Amino acid sequence: MNKYIMRTLLILLIVFLAIQAPAVSFAADAPATTNAPFALVPITLEQINAASPFFTVDGKDRAILTNPPARLEDLQVLRLWPASAPLQEGEDPAIDIPTLTVFLPPTDKASGAVMIVMPGGGYTHLSPREGIPSAQWLASNGITTFILKSRVGKKYHHPAEMDDAQRAIRYVRANAPAWGLDPQRIGIIGFSAGGHLASTAATHFDAGDPTSTDPIQRASSRPDLHILLYPVVTLADEPNVHKGSRTWLLGDNPSPKTLEFLSNEKRVTKDTPPAFIVHSVNDTVVPVANSDQYVAALISNNVPFVYLREPIGKHGFGVTDAWSGQAMAWLHAQKF
Repeated sequence: MNKYIMRTLLILLIVFLAIQAPAVSFAADAPATTNAPFALVPITLEQINAASPFFTVDGKDRAILTNPPARLEDLQVLRLWPASAPLQEGEDPAIDIPTLTVFLPPTDKASGAVMIVMPGGGYTHLSPREGIPSAQWLASNGITTFILKSRVGKKYHHPAEMDDAQRAIRYVRANAPAWGLDPQRIGIIGFSAGGHLASTAATHFDAGDPTSTDPIQRASSRPDLHILLYPVVTLADEPNVHKGSRTWLLGDNPSPKTLEFLSNEKRVTKDTPPAFIVHSVNDTVVPVANSDQYVAALISNNVPFVYLREPIGKHGFGVTDAWSGQAMAWLHAQKF
């Protein structure tokens, strides 16, 4: 038989066998992609309530990455400091190690903007009911999102929480170019006591330390915008203080100087980033005066803001249609 015919027949046989071979799937081991991100996965309230300290709901213990990854993947857990954080006491991942958990947007929606979520919990714990739904809401709308697992009381007090928030912003900004993200579009969103942490980050920031050997510390800690949901703001205006948050953050006998320093309505300047604030007039846990005073300070310093002050419901309503659509329209107007 002609050798060219034999070669043709051999090729046809190989193609036939390849077509008949069973398909092999590597989906279980493949790295996460943004084509089907966790942001689009329906999850129940029960799953959210049972979420891990790292805001995962599948029961898997994920490795905490010590160094910034070369590329982001869905649900990665990123350690903010490669070694011990300032004031860290112990190595319990759930308590002692501040982290960021990654939530990626769908590929066709990714805008390059970033939001860092700071859940509430009275500075005693971090609420998955505020963390996970807000991360899914933001990421599903094209914004790469990180949930901050900061340290909390009673083991940790100020300035550990502020250190974690500032480091989270620096960490993302320093690595944003390598991840295809915009270092000038990094926002934060905080709920309740997480709103206090977010307003702290929005009013206590610096341009970074250019002499630091740590490239992350050389980055600015200023967020480019902030969203506050029923936030704790004042720690000094006694009738309006959420005393639980104050105690867990500062202990039983904080100094007047510290109370003044962390009453963030007193710390707004013209350099405070634009804000979107939501507070229900029906809130009996954190009085709406917290947001009223903060907005008054924004007005005095000519800082752009949107303020939804309405009878939305009780404290802790989380992500709802009452505000999320308006907030997303605002974010898009800010090029997020």
